[in-house]
Amino acid sequence: FQYLKRFDQGYNLDTFCYEAHSVEGSPAECLQLFLLHCGITDPSWSELRNFTWFLNVQLRDCEASVFCNPDFVQDTLQGF
Repeated sequence: FQYLKRFDQGYNLDTFCYEAHSVEGSPAECLQLFLLHCGITDPSWSELRNFTWFLNVQLRDCEASVFCNPDFVQDTLQGF
């Protein structure tokens, strides 16, 4: 949710890192963003769950990768 929220607001996501147990927004706002970004017109709860699970795994792996660390790559992969 935090990544999608910042994406919609036009923030640079290259420097953002999720902080465990941090809470932002309301459950309604969270659901609205998931519905907006999942890519399915009328998703089931299962489809929303799969979308959020996949997005979470990808973002966690991205944060853990040294190749996505802006301190390591500096500006060589800007926007990647």
